[in-house]
Amino acid sequence: MNFIDNPGKLRGFEKNIKVEKVSRRSILKGLGITGGFVLAAPVMTRQAFAYETGAGNMPHGVVVDPRVFVAVAPDGTVTILAHRSEMGTGVRTSLPLIVAEEMEADWSKVKVEQAHGDEVKFGNQDTDGSRSTRHYLMPMRQIGASARIMLEQAAAKRWNVPATEVKAVNHEVVHSSSGRKLGFGELAADAAKESVPAVEGLKLKDPRDFRYLGKGQVGIVDLHDITTGKARYGADVRLPGMKYAVIARPPVTGGKLTSFDPDAALKVPGVEKVLKVQGWPWPSKFQPLGGVAVIARNTGAAIKGRDALKLVWDDGANGKYDSVAYRKELEEAARKPGLVVRQEGDADAALKTAAKVVTGEYYLPHLAHASMEPPVAVADVKGDKAEIWAPVQSPGGTREDVAKTLGIPEANVTVNVTLLGGGFGRKSKCDFALEAALLSKELGVPVKVQWTREDDLHHDFLHTVSVERIEAGLDKDGKVIAWRHRSVAPTIASTFAAGANHAASFELGMGLVDMPFEIANISCENPEAAAFTRIGWFRSVSNIPRAFAVQSMVGEIANATGRDQKETLLALIGSPRIVKPNVKDLWNYGEPYDSYPIDTARLRKVVELVAEKGEWGRQVPKGHGLGIAVHRSFVSYIATIVEVAVDEKGKLTVPRVDTAIDCGTYVNPERIASQIEGAAIMGLSLAKYGAVTFKDGKVEQKNFDDFQLVRIDEAPLVTNVHIVPPGPDTPPSGVGEPGVPPFAPALMNAIFAATGKRIRALPIGKQLEA
Repeated sequence: MNFIDNPGKLRGFEKNIKVEKVSRRSILKGLGITGGFVLAAPVMTRQAFAYETGAGNMPHGVVVDPRVFVAVAPDGTVTILAHRSEMGTGVRTSLPLIVAEEMEADWSKVKVEQAHGDEVKFGNQDTDGSRSTRHYLMPMRQIGASARIMLEQAAAKRWNVPATEVKAVNHEVVHSSSGRKLGFGELAADAAKESVPAVEGLKLKDPRDFRYLGKGQVGIVDLHDITTGKARYGADVRLPGMKYAVIARPPVTGGKLTSFDPDAALKVPGVEKVLKVQGWPWPSKFQPLGGVAVIARNTGAAIKGRDALKLVWDDGANGKYDSVAYRKELEEAARKPGLVVRQEGDADAALKTAAKVVTGEYYLPHLAHASMEPPVAVADVKGDKAEIWAPVQSPGGTREDVAKTLGIPEANVTVNVTLLGGGFGRKSKCDFALEAALLSKELGVPVKVQWTREDDLHHDFLHTVSVERIEAGLDKDGKVIAWRHRSVAPTIASTFAAGANHAASFELGMGLVDMPFEIANISCENPEAAAFTRIGWFRSVSNIPRAFAVQSMVGEIANATGRDQKETLLALIGSPRIVKPNVKDLWNYGEPYDSYPIDTARLRKVVELVAEKGEWGRQVPKGHGLGIAVHRSFVSYIATIVEVAVDEKGKLTVPRVDTAIDCGTYVNPERIASQIEGAAIMGLSLAKYGAVTFKDGKVEQKNFDDFQLVRIDEAPLVTNVHIVPPGPDTPPSGVGEPGVPPFAPALMNAIFAATGKRIRALPIGKQLEA
């Protein structure tokens, strides 16, 4: 069912959370693009894919209409709209490239423009969940094929020949028998008058004829501007008469402002005004936290003004949140029975009779997104109209939330999407854009709200803290006969509703209940855990702690049985098969299980491929070790081998990383390699340093001095990426997120091989020091 038929659905992950009084969708009439090839009224079509995906179940579903996405100018320039946000994945290039491929457009004559937020017109625009290619490969092919056919039909009519005798080839339409040619620009006006072909009858190109897709020879369209400093990010937006603002927000989630004295702030040169900002009681989805805004002629003055404010806060119920104490609470919960979310056989009985039980308890702290570009937004609100410029991952969701927050029609809100200097899930929450909109409405002028790095760390929607406890029962031959996994973590659902103490279905389906091992007796449990700060999705979400625990346990089982890590892993995966866990409402990343089942043959394949390419078992110098891990997430299969070196003082370096990825049919292998290389760096950063801690309800970290990232001299020296060639009917799957989860456990297994030390709590910190 298309979302347009069901306006009560929530966005993305949100639709899997049962919450009252959360933003709902409006049904609006689409607007057209004028000029060239484009006609006015977009067409919402039903899905007509070669394989079924979950795209139609996303808010506003899919729009397949060349008149919406493609324009051909008289000079032959083809403009293709990118309706997803660019934050390093290359999606602003990849989706238009798919259209150009099917259209037979010459890429050198293609211009890419960013679509504004309008999901009635463009279909779903949420750039998250590694969904862009897997949901839009086929629709973009259909859009390109429709445009090509319209050009061919226009040429056939002009020559008065059957359409079967003409063919689009490299930006021209050619008449096969006479050799006559017409360029796309010459045909643009006539093609615009043609009817859009029915999706069901489209004939798509044979992949053997692709010029661009799968070749890896097209760079991202923004590369030159990014590398030369010309690219436009959120902080680069300037409007006439614009004011600059920073906000002092409650230091504790759920806290309130008691009083403030603006006098000292108003004496700072450049500061013009100090005013209270509306906040919403926690939990409140993505609504602003409130606080005090300092308005100035430039951001520097606003920051100095904020520093001079005298503020008194009531910290509220979360004022006693302490990371050290809370870790103990989670560990205690993990050692007791919890809500059973998957059960096969009798794990309790099998553990009692097992010849040996291997137990591992794994801890991961809160993590901050810490993208290089902190949140920033510009808003210009005049009367009942609002225009936003911001680096948002969900322009459609931002448009909806701005309209609701200001109490104006959604049709009166324009959201312009800038490039994102990193996102990782943080910029799918639009609180910073709402702050700018509220201030602009109050002041009657355009306002830029700039977050500092300290703001970003202190008021993030953090990745959840987690304790994962696994008990594996082995028989006398070392075979695993029982598996009990207790996962305890505050849930993202707590951002939407008070009292949410158990994981939502999408969190359970990320490495817990979908665990693919061939074990007779399995119990997965989810004890309660309360949230005391804002929790949000983070690159790979709950897959990070689950993969860390499960794959570290594989290494521990290998050690306990004196067996090789890789062979132990393959033995646990078991026979090639489609796994059907005994789970009610199994989360499968929003995809139909028939198209995207848990396929252990593919899981085994990436293990075997990375072992071959990464030369598993090779001799390494003293102090070095190899570790391996595999994980399925975002319906892709990823296996990683990390080579680690630890010197006598405990200094850790990573000479080499090999990763094999099976992401099905793919568009741009260069971007796949880039994402996996980035995942290795991010995974190493999180494993070595990543930790957000709390004392008295407040985040203790302030900047990159105490929330460190790996520097260039710490990055893996070599990262090799090995892509599994897709089968002819293999649908595309995720790339942006799934590279992160297997890195940390592969690293921990490698550290154990090098040093004999088993690290179960992240970050590594000083645990390797002599």
